Amino acid sequence: MVNMGNGLILINTGDGKGKTTAALGLGLRAVGHGMKVLMLQFIKGAWHPGELETMRRLEPDFRIVQLGLGFVKKFKEEQSEEAIENARVSWDYAKQEIFSDLYDMVILDEINNAIDYGLLDVEDIMITLKEKPERLHVILTGRNAHGKIIELADIVTEMRDVKHCYKKGIKAQKGIEF
Repeated sequence: MVNMGNGLILINTGDGKGKTTAALGLGLRAVGHGMKVLMLQFIKGAWHPGELETMRRLEPDFRIVQLGLGFVKKFKEEQSEEAIENARVSWDYAKQEIFSDLYDMVILDEINNAIDYGLLDVEDIMITLKEKPERLHVILTGRNAHGKIIELADIVTEMRDVKHCYKKGIKAQKGIEF
């Protein structure tokens, strides 16, 4: 492991595009400095985004693990038992990896959505973030980051939707959206 000082907690949130992409960029930068990076995707899992192929070329320095089932409901009371169980198992796996001491950076992709949708308990996330290995950088992405996690974080970036071609009926583009 590379000792780069104290690990930071970073959040990429907001309704604009680029939260995951920015986290991937930080991960690439970290690998360039000899660090080990793990990205855990909490919602994604039903499709094959381009970053999976790219990061396979960088293994074992940068790994991506898709944990999600794909799109889930936005409201806690609408969640299926399968989605709730998947989130629980995924978070247990994430905690195991966070405390494994195998990585210098762990990216929790779309975990903010999982919290906002009622799939994960913000208090459990807070405990883990407070107890994480001191040197470990953790990045949390997704819309609607919880206020408690924002308060705990060292860096918070909000992506704002100024204009998006989807609003004109243009479908998601390979290499841009996925």
